[in-house]
Amino acid sequence: MSNELIFIATVLIYLGSVLLLYKLFGKNGLFAFAIFGTLLGNIAVCKSVNIFGVPTTAGNVLYASTFLVTDILSEKYGKKEASKAVAYSFTVMVLWMLGTQMILLFTPNANDFINDSLLVVFGLVPRVTVASLAGFVCSQNLDVFLYHLIWKKTGNSKAKLWLRNNGSTLTSQAVDTVIFTTLAFWGVYPTNVFVSILLTTYLFKAVVALLDTPFMYWSRRIVPLEEGYEDQGGKRGADTVTA
Repeated sequence: MSNELIFIATVLIYLGSVLLLYKLFGKNGLFAFAIFGTLLGNIAVCKSVNIFGVPTTAGNVLYASTFLVTDILSEKYGKKEASKAVAYSFTVMVLWMLGTQMILLFTPNANDFINDSLLVVFGLVPRVTVASLAGFVCSQNLDVFLYHLIWKKTGNSKAKLWLRNNGSTLTSQAVDTVIFTTLAFWGVYPTNVFVSILLTTYLFKAVVALLDTPFMYWSRRIVPLEEGYEDQGGKRGADTVTA
């Protein structure tokens, strides 16, 4: 399967998974995906690939999908819950960095066959994770802030949902890309390759941000199984924003 088909498939799978987890587990499902996305994204971003003839990293779609999580939380539950997703993911990433380095401290025995591979993957973790932490904290908090700023300016209008979704995400993704790519890859690749990765990384994240707009609209219609409906008048749960 070509990288282009894999890219399209991962966009649909990851964005669709956000909605599925939300339907099945409510806010907890969104929190779980945010943590999953940031952890696996820290590994996938180490893999360089070509998509549509341009170099980028394999973790772009997964990481970009986490912005759909914070936007859904902002839209349906408010700023406080969206900030929780950021805090949970940040905390787990710190533990992830410490845990991977502790694994490397163990001396392998004669039967070990995976230590060299772990050294390659986990050896990049501190730099990548620190870069990811810096970019994640700045961009995700900016995303939450801008989402609610645009909301205050435009009101709770379904017609303007695309504006607060794309306006906040496209801006915060740019900030994240510059911070993460610079801290993680500056000096690792030749300058021309670094600039190409920076530009294409944002390009693919922007594509995902635009493609997640229909998923954002669908999320407004989802009532998680654990919330259901209120008995009176068929009204949706109190936490859900009316369309």
